[in-house]
Amino acid sequence: MSDLWIPGASGPQDELVARIQLQIEAFTARTGAQAVVQVELRDGSTAALRSVSAEPGFGFVTLSPHGEDGGEEEWIVPVAAVTRLVLRKAEEREPLGFSPPG
Repeated sequence: MSDLWIPGASGPQDELVARIQLQIEAFTARTGAQAVVQVELRDGSTAALRSVSAEPGFGFVTLSPHGEDGGEEEWIVPVAAVTRLVLRKAEEREPLGFSPPG
């Protein structure tokens, strides 16, 4: 049997996050504007993200949302908890944006 990776199971989070980063970069290049990346989780919660990391692995990723009060937060969630990521152009006065790793 082949090694089929199922989201939420231990799998190639590094590759998943790298491909998400590529999509964000392509969106930014295509639109000529900074991207706002919005995540929606299975429980219905949403947040604009500063970054996403493949750590800690083992079926989990770390999401870093923009804190409501400007504070720092990190959410460690199972990959399967993410229902969608929305990319959109940042508004002129919108201080939010997504930072690539590095």
